[in-house]
Amino acid sequence: MTTQKELDITRIFDAPLQLVWKAWTDPRHIEQWWGPHGFTNPLCEWDARVGGAILVHMRGPKGSPFDMIMPMKGIFHEVDALKRLVFSAVAIEDENGKPLLETRNTITFEVHQGKTKLTLHVEVITAAPEAAGALAGMEQGWSQTLEKLTTYLASLK
Repeated sequence: MTTQKELDITRIFDAPLQLVWKAWTDPRHIEQWWGPHGFTNPLCEWDARVGGAILVHMRGPKGSPFDMIMPMKGIFHEVDALKRLVFSAVAIEDENGKPLLETRNTITFEVHQGKTKLTLHVEVITAAPEAAGALAGMEQGWSQTLEKLTTYLASLK
């Protein structure tokens, strides 16, 4: 196992709860903001229901070492409308499909002074040595992803 095994981030979004929830549950929204700065999502399947599948093909910035398709797969374990999402995600697999980096992500939503408070809890389930770089960048990646969500939500006003 590598360093970080859990991560907690809380953000307040200047957007109504219903919009933030939709941004987390509708693949047309997800594809617009998912991933760190400079990343795009040429494929985004996001079936936000218990047992529903996740498949997002992230692509890094052109010319960067991440200028390739990086698939992320997952499954939704809990969907409590406007309150909570829980899903597992496999960000890295070996050539046989064995997870090298797998997380369980819990996102809670609540109204906070007319805005939306989002709390993200990430628990690392599997982290093979080959995933050390990705694991080391997990906090930065999630922080940038939530920054992109902030910008995206502001664009919808």
